Amino acid sequence: MIPKDCFHLSFSRSGGAGGQHVNKTETKVDLRLDLVAAEAVLGPFDVARIREAMPSRIDADGMLFVTASEHRSQFQNYEAAMQRMAGLIAAALVRRRKRIATKPTRGSQRRRVEEKRHRGDIKRGRQGGGNS
Repeated sequence: MIPKDCFHLSFSRSGGAGGQHVNKTETKVDLRLDLVAAEAVLGPFDVARIREAMPSRIDADGMLFVTASEHRSQFQNYEAAMQRMAGLIAAALVRRRKRIATKPTRGSQRRRVEEKRHRGDIKRGRQGGGNS
């Protein structure tokens, strides 16, 4: 669990249609995670993985950011931003299994060569003089 002091939260007015409510309330949530501060909790390797996995989501200050503005409520947008941030971090920290290279089976090699031979026979059958 990342402590709350690693996060920076700001609110602004949401864009789009909505009339007076949108024009006067700051419901859009901008949530940023300070990766330098989070390194104490996550460790340098995990922070490096986050930086590598999501370079487009890291701002000039080195903070991972998400925004949420789909709800009319500031609190609902805050919860949506927190869930989105948790999902991003979880996705970046999933360890991918390395693929082990395998050889093709003897049967698949034989089938491949047979198919090549068959194609060659078909093409060879198309050759020949044009009997006019």
